Amino acid sequence: MPGSADSDPRPPRNPVAPADTTGILHPDEQAKYRTLARLPAEPPVDRFVEWYWSVRWDLCGRPPYQAQVLPYPSVNVTFERSASRTGSFVNGVCTTKFVRELSGAGEVFGVRFRAGGFGAFTGLDVGAFRDANVELTEVIPEAVGLVDRVLDVPTDHQRRAVLHDFLAARAFPDDPTYRLVLRIVDAMATDQDLTRVDQLTDRFDLPIRTLQRMFRRYVGAGPKWVLRRYRLQDGAELLARGRTEDLAALAVELGYFDQAHFSREFTAEVGMAPLEYAKNSLRSRNEVTAKVMPTRA
Repeated sequence: MPGSADSDPRPPRNPVAPADTTGILHPDEQAKYRTLARLPAEPPVDRFVEWYWSVRWDLCGRPPYQAQVLPYPSVNVTFERSASRTGSFVNGVCTTKFVRELSGAGEVFGVRFRAGGFGAFTGLDVGAFRDANVELTEVIPEAVGLVDRVLDVPTDHQRRAVLHDFLAARAFPDDPTYRLVLRIVDAMATDQDLTRVDQLTDRFDLPIRTLQRMFRRYVGAGPKWVLRRYRLQDGAELLARGRTEDLAALAVELGYFDQAHFSREFTAEVGMAPLEYAKNSLRSRNEVTAKVMPTRA
């Protein structure tokens, strides 16, 4: 049976790591403009939800800031209150760099579903939400009034409790295909030696067409794009933390044919060349360090 090497119905372990900045572009700079917190999901909701997260900012009297992210291949449901918009939204898989302008004061409380989790939870074709943002009640009509119940309580733990009760009240049918998607995505995210789709079809004994259909239905993007996104996130994180000594070797580690291919894709997705990004990150990190380290007399 395809993919039968692992029949464990439990989701792969993916602990919440508040300090993990993977996917966040210019992480040290961005941290100067907003706070970020994460909370774990609890059973039985953790079969579908990876974690809850919150972002808050207060830039009153300061210029707006463009927060940039290379998003994970995940659907996020957000509950937002700011000068630009207020409401609850389903944010489909975003295949380009995500940019959010932070201005004035605002907050977002979000639910990050596992890759494939929103499709399994709702029974919907997640490909329809790719690069889209829609009102939550258009997708889950019974969520009418949920945004007020979430935002009317003050703490992240209380907000998580409201959403846990709402999500846990929904029936959870067993879905073997979703369990297989979870195992494949977990391998993509954690095994940096996986850089080609044919490696996945061999490992999980799946025809390429079957794999592509599964990913469109559950994840919302193709397996090649998901692999590339994970490796590009790995590259951005390594560059932000100072890995600049051998870009050619880094490109090969990430599965690119050569440094030129990596540089072109990185520049197209991130908006600046790898070395420029690394220098920008170092400058921001040094600015943060200078503010927290005491000066010598």
